[in-house]
Amino acid sequence: MSWRRFIRRKYWDAERAREIQAYLEAETADNISRGMSAEDALSAARRTFGNPTLIREEIYRMNSVSWFESVLQDVRYGIRLLWTNPGFAAVAILSLALGIGANTAIFQLVDAVRLRSLPVKDPHELVEIKIIGGNRGMGLNGPHGELTLPIWQEIRRDHPPFSGVFAWGKDQSVIGEGAALEQVNTLLMSREGFRTLGIEPWRGRLLQDSDEHACPSSTVVVSHAYWQSRMGSRPIDGTTKLLVDGEMMQVVGVTPPSFFGLAVGENFDIVLPMCRPKQLARNIFMISVMGRLKPGWTISQASARFTGLSPGIMAATEIQGYDSRAVARYRQFRLGVYPASSGVSYLREAFDSSLRLLLAITGLVLLIACANIANLLLARATTREREVAVRLALGAGRLRLFRQMLVESSLLAAIGMGLGLALAQVLSRVLVHALSTQDDAVYLPTGTDFRVLFFASATALLTCLIFGIAPALRASGIDPMAAMKAGGRGATASRERFSLQRMMIVVQMSVSLLLLVIALLFVHSFYNLMTFNPGMREHGITVAFIGLNKSHLAKDRILEFQRQLVGEVQTIPGVISAATTTSVPLLGNSWTHGITAGRVENDSKFAWVSPGYFATMDIPILRGRGFTASDTGTSPRVAVVNQAFVRRFFDNADPIGQILRTHAEPDYPATIYQIVGIMPDTLYNDIRGDRPPMVLAPALQFPNPVPWTAMMIRSGLTTTAAGEAVKSRILSNHPEIIMECRSFETRIHDGLVREKMMAMLSGFFGAVAALLSMIGLYGVISYFVTRRRSEIGIRIAIGAHRGQVVAMIMREAGMLVAAGVLIGTVVAFAASRAAASLLFNLKPYDPSTFAAAAFLLAAIGALAGFIPARRASKLDPMASLRAE
Repeated sequence: MSWRRFIRRKYWDAERAREIQAYLEAETADNISRGMSAEDALSAARRTFGNPTLIREEIYRMNSVSWFESVLQDVRYGIRLLWTNPGFAAVAILSLALGIGANTAIFQLVDAVRLRSLPVKDPHELVEIKIIGGNRGMGLNGPHGELTLPIWQEIRRDHPPFSGVFAWGKDQSVIGEGAALEQVNTLLMSREGFRTLGIEPWRGRLLQDSDEHACPSSTVVVSHAYWQSRMGSRPIDGTTKLLVDGEMMQVVGVTPPSFFGLAVGENFDIVLPMCRPKQLARNIFMISVMGRLKPGWTISQASARFTGLSPGIMAATEIQGYDSRAVARYRQFRLGVYPASSGVSYLREAFDSSLRLLLAITGLVLLIACANIANLLLARATTREREVAVRLALGAGRLRLFRQMLVESSLLAAIGMGLGLALAQVLSRVLVHALSTQDDAVYLPTGTDFRVLFFASATALLTCLIFGIAPALRASGIDPMAAMKAGGRGATASRERFSLQRMMIVVQMSVSLLLLVIALLFVHSFYNLMTFNPGMREHGITVAFIGLNKSHLAKDRILEFQRQLVGEVQTIPGVISAATTTSVPLLGNSWTHGITAGRVENDSKFAWVSPGYFATMDIPILRGRGFTASDTGTSPRVAVVNQAFVRRFFDNADPIGQILRTHAEPDYPATIYQIVGIMPDTLYNDIRGDRPPMVLAPALQFPNPVPWTAMMIRSGLTTTAAGEAVKSRILSNHPEIIMECRSFETRIHDGLVREKMMAMLSGFFGAVAALLSMIGLYGVISYFVTRRRSEIGIRIAIGAHRGQVVAMIMREAGMLVAAGVLIGTVVAFAASRAAASLLFNLKPYDPSTFAAAAFLLAAIGALAGFIPARRASKLDPMASLRAE
């Protein structure tokens, strides 16, 4: 039988009906011609042909797929049941949609950050070459900077495992001039890049060999997003130009819309050729190198080959300007090859554990929702016992009934999955937005791919099995004779059968307590971070990032010009003080110097600041003095150290007047500083980190003036008003300066995105879990009251007080809550340790957190139990007995 006949069964049935009718009419006519009456002729024709209805039914069955037809009937019946029980259907479907949607949204982020391949040709062949274990803080590091340019040149010269190899890096450029000036993200790409990746241009062409050979290059490629939003999608021709970093460049092409770069979560606006400068910066780790494996080569073979080549590569690219120990450490570096099909990403390190924990949390929320629906289905199975008994008595098989119940559960799961997928798209976008800050937008492809669909489908199937099997087994396993008896309800609703629902409530309560503990831990941890004192002023500070590249200042004039800018800013009304610094604290960037002080050699954080820094940042000088205008480039070198420096280098002895010497590094010669002051320990690199040894030196004694600076501005204005006033004053006097102002406090809080996300989401899911548990407990206690309605009526009739009835019901609810809290506390104590690395100034077994979670859950349980208990106490005994 073909599926076409099955799909068109009504048509074929009508055709057979016409054929049968035509046969009967022809036979009847023949009989009449033989002398029969019309009535006898028709009867004789029917006797000859047989029963037309039975024949049509047989043909209909022949055109059917029996199992499919049966399932289709179950589906139609299930839809009718859901339609006639809209309240139950709405609660069940919305619970599932929330659970499946939340799980799928978190998985979409995991998929986008870790699993999804780059949108390039054969991404599984891509690998990355980098130093095994990293460069251990040596030199300067750019974003995604794994190797130096000299190392790249050596790899480019000899790369036998690869059919193609290329280098890339991240940078920022300035497009336009004057009021139209804007800062954009730049992707630096070697000439082999797009060819190796197999990327075709959307418009024009991409980079080629000639673009890199003509250095500095005069060509630029733009991203599809920039081409659309900033260039109005205009045609790419010889007249399409952009002013990039003060140089007019020819736009030669547009990258395809799907290509966001090689760093997941980031984006780029323009692509510039990676030109080889006249003097390679041998100590700046600013680029990444990727390649495409040749057929027959494995990652382990390629890695072994480059590890073997490493001694020669390191010797040929030896860093200069360091002491012999640093050079020896550099020579020990070894290169390895790593998979790169999914690109690189700082999000993996920063958010991987958080996303995994959130996926576990949402999974537990879904488990609670499943337990709720299972309880609802168990209650419905009890009310449908007579229906099931009648069907069994009429010959329905138990397997058939089991399948019917499971199909109803599958319908709920399928509808919940559909709504959950739609909800996941919204939630995933909200999550990506939550990960973004004003200065660091996150770009993630959150579309639904085969992995997301598979995950959602598997989740829906699992939920169906979790909440569907027990009710289906119970419904198909009843005794029809007992169910048909008048007292059958009491027999089938015995305490033993009710125990499964009790057990699921205990599980719900246990899981809810675990989720509440985790939620409160993350909320408490985030509060600790937000209120933590870093040892310096946060509020009322504006950070101005100032670029002097277009000022074309001589190197020996840069520091004096920066001092002049500070003076101009301090004349602005509302500004209290201002100071420059080579490193803004708490923003994750720092300079580490090798130091010799006393008899100790070790590392210390180092920065050069102008005299007003201590007053601006509200950092007191505990002993000695700070910096003054007399601390210049021609005066003796002086330094202020923190207490951690005193402990490490001087074992708490008085360091005032003592000498410290910095180790030589490129552009930073070994220098002797005299310690003139001690400041308190302050956080420097990261608010979550320790308070390391710290040295501050005068800005005018900075050994390597660069055409940029950061200025810390303390004012009585709002940070927005202060930023606008500073930009107006500086740019009116120096229009060639590139300037950006940000709130220091906001920049610090932007670094707490992970903690903020965990606090918000875990708190939300903890509240949802508690609400679902309350609904589940309320439903079970209400069902308990309904099944014992006659008993309660008798108790009241023979003199039981209403308070005794309330106490009886509350004891039932209290036992369930107490069991759940007890088990949940043990589970939470063991499981909360998984979150220890994500907490700040808080132990995972914090007693106050556990007590608060238990109190909240107990209060929720008491409320859920009291409502049906109070309703039970108001029963009319006569009415309940008559109903029985």
